[in-house]
Amino acid sequence: MKREIYDEDHEAFRSSVKQFLDREVVPHLDTYASNHGLDRDFWIAAGKQGFLGLEIPESFGGSEADDYRFNAVLTEELAKVNMTLPSCVGIHADITVPYLVHLTNDEQKARWLPRAATGELVTAIGMTEPGGGSDLANLRTTAVRDGDDWIINGSKTFITNGGSADLVLVAARTSPEKKAKGISLFAVDTTLDGFSVGRVLDKVGQDESDTAELSFEDVRVSNDDLVGPLDTGFISMMQFLPQERLGSAITNLAHAKQILEETIQYAKDRQAFGQPIGAFQNTQFLLADLVTRIDVTQAFVDQCVVAHTKQELTPVDAAKAKWWTSQVQNDVLDHCVQVHGGYGYMNEYRVARAWRDARVTKIWAGSNEIMKMLIGRDLGL
Repeated sequence: MKREIYDEDHEAFRSSVKQFLDREVVPHLDTYASNHGLDRDFWIAAGKQGFLGLEIPESFGGSEADDYRFNAVLTEELAKVNMTLPSCVGIHADITVPYLVHLTNDEQKARWLPRAATGELVTAIGMTEPGGGSDLANLRTTAVRDGDDWIINGSKTFITNGGSADLVLVAARTSPEKKAKGISLFAVDTTLDGFSVGRVLDKVGQDESDTAELSFEDVRVSNDDLVGPLDTGFISMMQFLPQERLGSAITNLAHAKQILEETIQYAKDRQAFGQPIGAFQNTQFLLADLVTRIDVTQAFVDQCVVAHTKQELTPVDAAKAKWWTSQVQNDVLDHCVQVHGGYGYMNEYRVARAWRDARVTKIWAGSNEIMKMLIGRDLGL
């Protein structure tokens, strides 16, 4: 079905993103994978195109699109290349930067946002901890007041952009007695004494991403590095999570759709028993099923994009989009591997890498089990 949510401006933007990726990114994918991270040239080039500043006001160097559909277009095109690009770019431009835009004062905005827009300042967000996973309310990283400063101690793990970030937005406990209501957010310069990157993690997939462990040992930050009011960090995280989950849903679907299209072409080209494997009824029925799942899911995700553009997306609908698209993606890609036969299990084939890359989407941004709990609670259960 024809999608109705984008206009000519969005499609012109899509074309510019695709040209940029074909010209300046795709030729370097093997290098990113071998280095386990996107290099600074990538970030600077993306910044020059205005792709990192869609959420940033023009007065602070951004393009201030003020229309989430542009974010969605960028995410879709990145996801067509691989899962790493929308993950890394999304963490920076679509997840961390909005905190800095909406929760900071003008001095803080001037300090961070212009360089975030150009790619000179790469950001990450430090929520997840080694013993916590999705349980953000019980994080153990602490920030203790020392005069006009704060001393941060703790650790974070599974941090996207963790190996290369210049600034990490860190969730830390500032009032332990208040539990979830005693968490605050701090923008931590990664050159500060006591901050260190542990391992760049050896993941099953997404080799191009520098997912890392972070350690904070008596890291001293100024009160001017506090992002948002004191002890409101958990509330802020809950407010911004729907956009993260919607971005994840857009990524999941665009990635799966691209690989499915390539698999359909493979089914037309691959010969077995004297005919294309797509000519077998089993393959036809399977691909018809997968295409229908993608198209029906796309209708829901598009409505979520429209709702978020109007600032009407609910956390529950975002949770539905996140868990459902991750499940659909994994189901679709598993079948795509099967259609490719033995070649589908070879890393030299894109479908194999996509299959590996996708598995984590049922875990990150809140596990699918957590998403279902949110939906269940909304049902009054």
